[in-house]
Amino acid sequence: MNTDAGTPLWIYDTTLRDGAQREGISLSVEDKLTIAHQLDKLGIPFIEGGWPGANPKDEQFFQTLQALPLQQAEIVAFCSTRRPGIKAEEDASLKPIVAAGTQWVTIFGKSWDFHVIAGLKTTLTENLAMIADSVGYLQQQNRRIIYDAEHWFDGYKQNPDYALETITAAITAGAEWIVLCDTNGGTLPHEIATSVQAVRSALANLTLDQPMRIGIHTHNDAGTAVANALVAVQAGAQMVQGTINGYGERCGNANLCTLIPNLQLKLGYRCVAPEQLTELTPSSRLISELVNLAPDDHAPFVGLSAFAHKGGIHVSAVQRDPQTYEHVKPHIVGNRRRIVISEQSGLSNVLEKASHCGITLDKQDPVSQQILERLKQLEHEGYQFEAAAASFELLVRQALNQRPSLFELHGFDVHSYCGALTARQESGFSSTALATVKVVVGFQEILTAAEGNGPVSALDAALRKALADGYPAIANFQLTDYKVRILDGKRGTSAKTRVLVESTDGQNRWTTVGVSTNIIGASYQAVAEGIEYGLLRPCFQNSDACPSNIRAILNLSSG
Repeated sequence: MNTDAGTPLWIYDTTLRDGAQREGISLSVEDKLTIAHQLDKLGIPFIEGGWPGANPKDEQFFQTLQALPLQQAEIVAFCSTRRPGIKAEEDASLKPIVAAGTQWVTIFGKSWDFHVIAGLKTTLTENLAMIADSVGYLQQQNRRIIYDAEHWFDGYKQNPDYALETITAAITAGAEWIVLCDTNGGTLPHEIATSVQAVRSALANLTLDQPMRIGIHTHNDAGTAVANALVAVQAGAQMVQGTINGYGERCGNANLCTLIPNLQLKLGYRCVAPEQLTELTPSSRLISELVNLAPDDHAPFVGLSAFAHKGGIHVSAVQRDPQTYEHVKPHIVGNRRRIVISEQSGLSNVLEKASHCGITLDKQDPVSQQILERLKQLEHEGYQFEAAAASFELLVRQALNQRPSLFELHGFDVHSYCGALTARQESGFSSTALATVKVVVGFQEILTAAEGNGPVSALDAALRKALADGYPAIANFQLTDYKVRILDGKRGTSAKTRVLVESTDGQNRWTTVGVSTNIIGASYQAVAEGIEYGLLRPCFQNSDACPSNIRAILNLSSG
């Protein structure tokens, strides 16, 4: 780890073990390997890979990683102390730990006398022997030991003398790190600071071959995991354990995506190299995709909205000096500034947002003001362009006469068929839909029908079918998300509906919006604009990938 600037801290990631215990997360071996290599790219010094022997998946992960080693990170195996009443070398659960072949092993033991008696059902003396025997055995196998003092803060509050005895047992047996764990996640920051300082004082009274290093591991059950880790570092902890995006059981673990930039950018510690810090946002988003959980758009530093500006006054100020409303520069953490378009927008928002689309607008040009007025009118009608950047770009280009007519919608018809399910199926109804669409491409009127598992699916299929011959690129387009919001719920089934549709061509994603009192009509509008934008997108970007027939229409439109 580079230490040419700031005091070094050792970041320890446990996404693959503690994070994977979150409800709803299930990682394949391939997922774990991808995450491990991304964390290595991010510059994380220690990556906890799992518990060898606990399940076949973790064993395979450690075996595979031996053939696909990391560039700079230490991969760490995790395990518990031996069972009561037997020797460590006789405990079958420790043999896979040795077989995993890692240089570092993290072993956890009980700090809380209540857990020793009620959980392990053994004596306090035997628990101390279990800690010392297990650490000593693994050290004899040429492993370096990180000792996780489980339930440390609860144990220290109830019986501080015994809690200190447990970590002394680990240190005497050869542990190089003592990590204080707030396993229940209910400790508050001032208690963390007091306890860490007490441990440092106790260790100072021991005669040790080398200074003992302290780490911190916090859970978020009281909503203070990040704050607890920060105060622990300020009290003397040199290792911080946590997970990407704060994943973990119950309420999660300390979020490294928040901790790392706070520690490095605000407190001056050295966690990763500056160029590695730019991998923070990509890492957060990649891992959220792999665990199949929607990213938190409002997450500090890495969220989509972390550097989004909506109010016109804010945007004007940010354009003059970003420090007015940004506490750090977004690119430092791999994120970017976004100008959000809404009815609260001023002309500055529109100009800034258009610039992200490669469009330069003049503040003095009447067209710019017309775009702003049109935008506010549409938002008054229920449209929302904050999350529909593709529809916003189409609106701007239309005002600039840069939106050619690739096709015209001349109506649609949808029929849904519902039938009772058989006894073997779940209760409810089966459903299919048949959509008929009429579109005009050039001077040709096309009438097409297609089926789908619902009306939107059928409309999408019918429209693609009608346009495929003229625009073969449509074969690469897919709908990836579909969101519906009722805008005026008091009107019941006659309420106006807003639909957001996300589309992709396999490499890029874009979102379009439709609004209508007819939910199918709003959906059809959003789907059609999604296809239109997907066809025009490479041409807007002056790409050589712009098909010749679309380029000809663009030239005709501009002429």
